[in-house]
Amino acid sequence: MKEQQLQTKIIKYLESIDCYTVKVVSATKRGVPDIIFMHNGRFCAIEIKAPGKLQNVTEIQQWNLDRINFLGGTAIAVDALATVKDVFHYPYPPTAEYIDA
Repeated sequence: MKEQQLQTKIIKYLESIDCYTVKVVSATKRGVPDIIFMHNGRFCAIEIKAPGKLQNVTEIQQWNLDRINFLGGTAIAVDALATVKDVFHYPYPPTAEYIDA
């Protein structure tokens, strides 16, 4: 699976659990995570890497993730939808059409 395919699945999942989700296409600063969103009232961000390429997070990308976490948000780098589902969930199950997005 390519990074873009994984990104699409992650966005569908986040939307299925009522997250306000934005895919970052172009940013004014380097290393901004691929997806930013609100989850249960908290600012969150995900840096997506192709499966098996999680070690390719750059220093500036990691700095941005660390900064978001330090400031009270939740930011992670992932290479699998399962990781997103483990960290970000809602008090009720996602809608059926997105469970295996």
